[in-house]
Amino acid sequence: MRVFYVVAVVLVLMACTNTNKVSRIESATGPEVKAGERFNNLYTGKQTYPVTCEQDCYPASEAVDCELEAEKCQFVGVQSKPNVNSGYHITWFGHASFAITTPSGEQLLFDPVSKQFDWPVDLAFRLSEGFYRDEPKALQNNDWLNADAVMYSHIHYDHFNKDDIAKINRSSEFLVPLGFAEYFEDDNYSITEMSWFSSRNIGDTKINFVPAHHFSSRIWVPYIYDDNDQTLWGGWLLENNGKKLFFAGDTGYSPHFKDIHKTYGDIDVCLIPIASYYHPENGSWYRHVHTTPEDSLQAAEDLQCKVTIPWGYGNHSWKMGDHTSHSALLRLLHMKQELNSDVELYIMNEGDSVAL
Repeated sequence: MRVFYVVAVVLVLMACTNTNKVSRIESATGPEVKAGERFNNLYTGKQTYPVTCEQDCYPASEAVDCELEAEKCQFVGVQSKPNVNSGYHITWFGHASFAITTPSGEQLLFDPVSKQFDWPVDLAFRLSEGFYRDEPKALQNNDWLNADAVMYSHIHYDHFNKDDIAKINRSSEFLVPLGFAEYFEDDNYSITEMSWFSSRNIGDTKINFVPAHHFSSRIWVPYIYDDNDQTLWGGWLLENNGKKLFFAGDTGYSPHFKDIHKTYGDIDVCLIPIASYYHPENGSWYRHVHTTPEDSLQAAEDLQCKVTIPWGYGNHSWKMGDHTSHSALLRLLHMKQELNSDVELYIMNEGDSVAL
């Protein structure tokens, strides 16, 4: 009986002990939030957009081979690999999930999500026929589980999945926005919360957290608890031996792209979203927090990207705010031609890898 009580006390103490190691890095130019306040975008209010496609925005393309109309597609266009010599190796798993190998060999992950949404949101969408995707096979192997660092752009379910986090090696460093650490399970994670324009070194790579124009929320039933904008959101900019790679995270178009360029200069490789901007009833709000394909082209110009890789479309996307799986890619190709844009694109299919 005495042994039973000793074991019970140990278990209680273990349950009350937070084993996660959490630190915080704040920049003098980052956002300041006092108790009870919420985070805000750098540029609030209605945004202006340089150009908007008004009609015939989704013509078929010989470069996109589809089984159905703009559905179940593969990019088959002939494209030469851009001569940027950045030293970065990039794998796109689908949606916003990327694996990056830096020029000095660090293994990094952006927003790794291989499944659906976390429970119970997943179950709710199954029952209501809401957003649901075909799970990408590219993330079913173990190559991504031993990353040196994992970066999350924001707390939304399609960018932060607890089931996937549980698979990642505990030796990985987790870099997240301010206010994010409390959403991790208590399981020996090493977490660094960061503000905009703060940085952390992983090996020989400097990792900067930069602004995005978005929002945050995690609670599915806001009438019970409102967590809107209590965690920060943003993108990530890698610097390694003078070579830079930018991951925008979810974002709408705003002058923050020019602010990033002013701070860090021209960027070698840009990973910029092009999807989730369309909604038949609330399109202005969707675009406020998600770039259209033409917005992405303008963002790439603002950032002076040497090559831009678009993401967010695909056969394994949730099609949140999209006509079809590949409508955003068709619009991107169309608007690049219509605008006679000099932005150099490199188009990937889910599961593809490229060294740039």
